Amino acid sequence: MTDDTLLTELAEQEERLVFRRFTTDTALDLGAFLLAEARRRGLAVTITVRKGRQRVFHAALPGTSLDNDEWLDRKARVVERYGQSSYRVGESFRVAGSTFDEKSRLDTDLYAAHGGLFPVTVVGVGVVGSVGVSGLPQADDHALVVEVLDDFLAHGYDS
Repeated sequence: MTDDTLLTELAEQEERLVFRRFTTDTALDLGAFLLAEARRRGLAVTITVRKGRQRVFHAALPGTSLDNDEWLDRKARVVERYGQSSYRVGESFRVAGSTFDEKSRLDTDLYAAHGGLFPVTVVGVGVVGSVGVSGLPQADDHALVVEVLDDFLAHGYDS
């Protein structure tokens, strides 16, 4: 896959994976849905679902550590600031010939543009939160979140 193809795919995912509504109950349901899938696959990940900046759902599976919590916080700040997935932001800098760490002018102790956090977007409203995981390679973190969001939204859990 070319760099431009990846960026196009990441943007398409964000356009497609939108919620009709996103309440605290929706956030809890999404977290439980993601947790069940991670357990089913036997993954060592930490999960977060946020409504605004509030952590509504958090789970750390065996094999994770405090480092995963900190990665989630850093990636969530990127989503909050840019309104895009943390993976897309990082790839955008890379495709432009640099890195997020070199060119963003943001404190890398607070921000990480690595895959795993995805914006929660509500139709007609915009980005209202985020959902993500930490514990796998960045492309796998991102792919897990996208797959789960696809299933969650396809089943109408955002009604």
